[in-house]
Amino acid sequence: MPKFQSKPFRRATTASSSLGERLGALYRARLSKHPFILFGLPFIGLIVAGSFALTPAAALRYERYDRKVQQLSQQEVFDLGLKGPDGEEGIKRNPRRRIIGSEREEYYRLMAKDLDQWEQKRVERFEGEPDGRL
Repeated sequence: MPKFQSKPFRRATTASSSLGERLGALYRARLSKHPFILFGLPFIGLIVAGSFALTPAAALRYERYDRKVQQLSQQEVFDLGLKGPDGEEGIKRNPRRRIIGSEREEYYRLMAKDLDQWEQKRVERFEGEPDGRL
């Protein structure tokens, strides 16, 4: 019967094995025992640090956009009709919006309505249009 060989299972650390190989082997050996500390915690730390690093970049982006939008000369403002020659605001040209005296007047007009006393009315239909009644 032959004898077992006396060769070790793992090769001995020699001068030829680099520091990176030795650290990698040590990391892999301990990773199975402490997975959160050696993998999860550095990952979460990287995500949090990245968010802090990207916050100023996002702020800079929006500041540059705001500066670009706000750079109008007085003549351009007048030409676009945003302000009149005496500095008053021009007429807003939105056809969908009713021009009301002021927001305060509209507020009081709506508050004056009696919302408890109301009557349900059917919408008038065009001639020949079905009204939904059976």
